[in-house]
Amino acid sequence: MDKRLIQEARAMLEGTGYPRTSFVNFKIPDAKTHLMDGIKYFCEDDAVWVEDYNLVAEWLSDNKGKGLMMVGNCGTGKTLIGSKIIPLLLYHYCSKLMTFQYAAQEINAKADEIMQHKIVYLDDIGREKMLNSYGNKRWVFPEIVDDADRKGKLLIISTNLDSKHLAEKYDDRTMDRLRSLTRIVPFTGKSLRK
Repeated sequence: MDKRLIQEARAMLEGTGYPRTSFVNFKIPDAKTHLMDGIKYFCEDDAVWVEDYNLVAEWLSDNKGKGLMMVGNCGTGKTLIGSKIIPLLLYHYCSKLMTFQYAAQEINAKADEIMQHKIVYLDDIGREKMLNSYGNKRWVFPEIVDDADRKGKLLIISTNLDSKHLAEKYDDRTMDRLRSLTRIVPFTGKSLRK
């Protein structure tokens, strides 16, 4: 298909709220092996493959233009995978891509900086507080999600909150966009920390 036609179609959809995926597509060959190699590298003798990681490996094999949202209990490997392993794999296999990382507690202070990047990892979402600046209240995370939706950005997110608690914290619009923008992967096991 002609690139010009695709660009025109995207321009016509801009601002309509029509769900679309990120413009960041990648396919990492043999992703399961590379993900396990990353776990072994960082965890050494304590490395464990958990069944939930298969869905992350599937996403790494072909993200289909979607980000990743890892949801589950503490200590199940979400932060290790999101902050250490995925950035290395993206750099190695997609060298033009950069991943910027922020903890939930940082997003209020760095909102404008976060929204400048094409690929962002946000760790432990749900722990951030509402920004209260000179009496003005602002939920920054929904703004980041809106920005990613409008501009075709790739979000990689981890959270310890389940879908019920996420829905209580954020509005329906944000949750709907997260479902559209990311592949949601549940991490169901117990903590692997020793």
